[in-house]
Amino acid sequence: MTLPRLGTIRTHEPTHKLLTRVQAGTARILSATVRHERGRWFVAFQVEVKRDIQRVARPDAAAGVDLGVKTLAVMADSHGEIRTVPNPRHLDAALKRLRRASRVVSRRRGPDRRTGQKASRRWEKANAARNRVHHRVANLRAYALHKLTTAVAAEYGTVVVEDLNVAGMLRNRHLARHIADAGFGEIRRQLTYKTRRDGCRIVAADRWFPSSKTCSGCGAVKAKLPLHVRTYQCDVCGLVLDRDENAARNLAALAAAATGTGAAGDQDAPRVSKPRGADHKTRTTRRSRKATAGRAGGAPLPHQRQTETRDRTHAEALTLW
Repeated sequence: MTLPRLGTIRTHEPTHKLLTRVQAGTARILSATVRHERGRWFVAFQVEVKRDIQRVARPDAAAGVDLGVKTLAVMADSHGEIRTVPNPRHLDAALKRLRRASRVVSRRRGPDRRTGQKASRRWEKANAARNRVHHRVANLRAYALHKLTTAVAAEYGTVVVEDLNVAGMLRNRHLARHIADAGFGEIRRQLTYKTRRDGCRIVAADRWFPSSKTCSGCGAVKAKLPLHVRTYQCDVCGLVLDRDENAARNLAALAAAATGTGAAGDQDAPRVSKPRGADHKTRTTRRSRKATAGRAGGAPLPHQRQTETRDRTHAEALTLW
């Protein structure tokens, strides 16, 4: 490739495919961006390409994707097939080397902005070795996520995902590292543009849709289902199965529920009494500890009192992207 002020530079990846498209008139290069990332130099071309929409392998099938930490993804399609994608846990596999590299860096003389001290050569060498461990983990994670999302977008005509509050999930100090290593937000982002590129649709379930608490057989909703309970057992129909598989089936049913034919979450499905808890957010702001004007002790006004909600239907818990 030939760049302004830099001349002709050899690339590690072949560029003959782009050159062939440019010569054939099916692509036009608009700009190029050079950046230094993860210890390497990259050039990104912004190209206007004429391409045909690739049809998915199963356009009539819908799949529900349930993400998790123990298992990265559990996919259930509309035909009843269940697929499980194991969690590679790239960061956990590299923690031993990362701790050792960080210990070496801490024993070297590093930079100090307060005193203006410059880093030693040994610190720069050790820091580069530590960065290589981080870069390898990031590259392995990106490869695994792209492989997963590409396979899902190329097979199913409709993909149903959850609208997860990843920022809120990271506040759990016991699971924050595992959630960040799984890349829930990146999976959602990649599925959004890949499904649009392949001509299929993506359905985002409502954030408060109880996919794990709802029975995929009869539609009954449990009051509570702790995270450590990995097996779902329905109190109405007696269905017993893995909770991730049950959630994936409920997500797959949402694709059909958009047309009014969903099996789970119908209005006529039996419900289980829910004395406490809610399936949607009931408190918008934290109560202030300071006393408000006109109310002794900071008691909330009548219109500010928080109420608990009971079970409701979930036929409209959809967002099309």
